[in-house]
Amino acid sequence: MKGKDFLMKYSRIVILVLIMAGVSIASPDFLKPSNLLNVARQSSMLLIMSLGMTCAMLLGRGVDMSIGATLSLTSCVAAGFLRSNDTVGSVLIGIVIALVIGMFIGLINGVLISYLHLPAILVTYGVREIIRSVAFFYMDGDIISGFHKFVMFMGSGFAFGAIPTQIIIALVLTAATAWMLKHTRMGRELYVVGANPSAAKFSGLKAEKSVILGFVLSGALAALAGIVYLGRLGAAEAEIGNQFHFQCVSAVAIGGISFAGGAGSAWGAVIGALILNILINGMNLLNISSYWQGTVNGVIIIVAVLLDYVVRK
Repeated sequence: MKGKDFLMKYSRIVILVLIMAGVSIASPDFLKPSNLLNVARQSSMLLIMSLGMTCAMLLGRGVDMSIGATLSLTSCVAAGFLRSNDTVGSVLIGIVIALVIGMFIGLINGVLISYLHLPAILVTYGVREIIRSVAFFYMDGDIISGFHKFVMFMGSGFAFGAIPTQIIIALVLTAATAWMLKHTRMGRELYVVGANPSAAKFSGLKAEKSVILGFVLSGALAALAGIVYLGRLGAAEAEIGNQFHFQCVSAVAIGGISFAGGAGSAWGAVIGALILNILINGMNLLNISSYWQGTVNGVIIIVAVLLDYVVRK
């Protein structure tokens, strides 16, 4: 039983190691430092968004389908303040505006889900469609480029001459989220409300407040990911990020965040993001059609649900 418990506890790490070994055997180019660095950079942006999805899914109410559209709207609105001819002050204002919009979207999701007891997947999908339309209306087919060097440094710069800045940002946010979830009252309440809402209620916890907090954090992290993404792409347009919610669900699911709520960690999102991007990178190296990437996402979600079921049993 000890061996079985160990395998179930570290099953995601075992899967990650096996996938890396399989891809490296199938394509020796996978282990090249440049390719591994590319995988890490691709995973970091997904990881930032997956941290927000983790906060939402821990509540056991369902996934946040609006996370990709939140990235699109916040980055597009903030883009006008982040241009290269603007001052550092205006850049900071743009980042604050993005965070406020992201948190407001999360607040709307949280209020509708907690107080009206509406299904999270339907609420967030409806909000997603609304803010997508707002983003298209705001941009009106335009593309904004030429951002301040600080923004470009966040998305495509290098710290210490070798480490991509976006990887450092993702790891710092992961550590901060992990600490918040494990060592603060509001973080522990997310677990308690997700694991047993009735017990949380009789313990005097306000479940509604925790649900709102989880979705506000999801919106804020999506906004931060949007700023990093602008620095990576060098341009803002209304369509960016609209499909990221599928990748986030795949990443957090395979990373061990339970669909039933109350179980999982921020570091699990790291494993999930790495697994997903290693698989995509491996398919690209092996010249497998990109059409199969959707199939991979679907299989990952199904496998993650099965693993979650087995672990809970």
